[in-house]
Amino acid sequence: MKLDLVRFFQACNPAKTLVVSKPEDRQYYIDFSQVRGARIIEELGRTITRLSPEEPTCQLFTGHIGCGKSTELLRLKAELEQQGFHVVYFESSQGLDMADIDVTDILLAVAREVSQSLEAIKINLKPGYFKNLFHEISEFLQTPLDIGVEAELSVGIGKITAKTKDSPKLRGQLRQYLEPRTKVY
Repeated sequence: MKLDLVRFFQACNPAKTLVVSKPEDRQYYIDFSQVRGARIIEELGRTITRLSPEEPTCQLFTGHIGCGKSTELLRLKAELEQQGFHVVYFESSQGLDMADIDVTDILLAVAREVSQSLEAIKINLKPGYFKNLFHEISEFLQTPLDIGVEAELSVGIGKITAKTKDSPKLRGQLRQYLEPRTKVY
């Protein structure tokens, strides 16, 4: 195999995530498990698939900027999907204002991404709890959100976050309203 020096340099850019499921990226992937001291992704995958396949897990995976976290998580995503799991992966920095972030912002982003992912595979969630919550939020913020009765969950969440995105005052009010309703474990 011939090494494309420009492509190799681009693959080493810490700001670019390698998508190991793509053959053009896979050839530039380097397994650093010996340096890290463990096969972290295999351990995370084993916990999900063997030790707790029917129960949610909470696992922490950290590292400094550019060390390969996203690349490794995309590798885990591909392995889990090959085993029949539905995986929702998204870059938090794309949907959140990293300079002004709160737990409620993160939870709304996760809910939006999960609902969009499920809707993409034709699983539509229309729980009454969220319909009532959207109506209450609209009244609390004194801002019409125009969320139809038949709207998908992701549409409702998207309208709420879009409405509050450019207004620190509305965002603060939303956080104030949602915080008592949010349990973080």
